[in-house]
Amino acid sequence: MNILIVDDEALARSRLRTLLSDCADTLRTTVAEASNTGEALGLLSPTGGRGFDVVLLDIHMPGQDGLCLAHAIQALPQPPAVVFVTAHADHAVSAFELDAVDYLTKPVRRERLQQALAKVQRLQRPATPATISTVPEGETLVIQDRGRTERLALAEVLYFKAEQKYVTVRTATRSFIMDGSLSELETRYGARFMRIHRNALVARRALRALEKHYDPEEGEGWAVRLQGSTEVLSVSRRQVAAVREELAR
Repeated sequence: MNILIVDDEALARSRLRTLLSDCADTLRTTVAEASNTGEALGLLSPTGGRGFDVVLLDIHMPGQDGLCLAHAIQALPQPPAVVFVTAHADHAVSAFELDAVDYLTKPVRRERLQQALAKVQRLQRPATPATISTVPEGETLVIQDRGRTERLALAEVLYFKAEQKYVTVRTATRSFIMDGSLSELETRYGARFMRIHRNALVARRALRALEKHYDPEEGEGWAVRLQGSTEVLSVSRRQVAAVREELAR
């Protein structure tokens, strides 16, 4: 993987080089550096002679900052992935609006850097007919989780569940909490998620079974099982027919 580090602080660039060398057991890399936007664009230009897979990009730099450089990278014929590496967490939403793959805050831990580079590798793998996503470009959620901002592909979500004032977002491996309402999510993503209960929307693609279920609060009823989860989710009586119809498709 060819990596370009862009940071105006030499110590920060050196730190990232050290972390990348520590990743050598799982990832083979070549690394170049730039201390400002002008140097970076020179290396990234088609005449620069280097093809980069990812740019590890600081935001606060003298002159044009990292967000400006990210805009310029988007306009390249074959733009590399962008991972922001910054001491400031207040630009996370703007970063993901620029299609950044990840957003790391300093001091960077090796494990987080490895996770970010693994995301880049997954994006670079050619899609096969079995794995091509049917989710239109741009259908992602921006999740704020314990001081960290992350972009989550809608295709990974198994269900949304209302929990008091928040909504739980569940994937096959993780749970997140986000602000919002199920009604808003249903209006926006109703083609991919269906209401099974007043407190739950589930991914249509993940529906696997409808079965009898006993709920301590509601008594005998119905529940669904989803691919990728061991949980069962209660189905309201009025939605049982709709779930059966969806399963029959």
